[in-house]
Amino acid sequence: MSQSKQQHYAELAQQAASLVADEPDMIANMANISSLLYWALKDVNWAGFYLLKDEQLVLGPFHGKPACIRIPLGKGVCGTAVSQKTVQLVSDVHEFAGHIACDAASNSEVVLPVFKSGHIIAVLDLDSPLVDRFDQTDVDGLQVIVDSLQASFA
Repeated sequence: MSQSKQQHYAELAQQAASLVADEPDMIANMANISSLLYWALKDVNWAGFYLLKDEQLVLGPFHGKPACIRIPLGKGVCGTAVSQKTVQLVSDVHEFAGHIACDAASNSEVVLPVFKSGHIIAVLDLDSPLVDRFDQTDVDGLQVIVDSLQASFA
């Protein structure tokens, strides 16, 4: 890749902001963002959202193989992101206590909480078949994209 990872994320953030700018429907925006990330990021085998409903995470818009439909809060990387209200950056999911293996090919994962009016309403989840695929640059770049999504809720 001739451009830096930061430059790539800056371009993706602009594209994501354009996709969600005039669309108030949260599901439509999540669908476009998951597609954008899945097709634009190298070595990603799943990109999508889980929505917080009735004290559990329920599968939302995504790209990749079929996934776990429901995840209890506090379980797996996604459920931990909600219960701790923090980004989860996992270099090797096999070393994460309580990891839920929806796709045995996934080896690393990053999960970012999505907020509306100060409350978590969803998480953005990306998986990779590579160990150590995601780093702080990914988290920072993805956070800008999540911020654009959150701004579309206003």
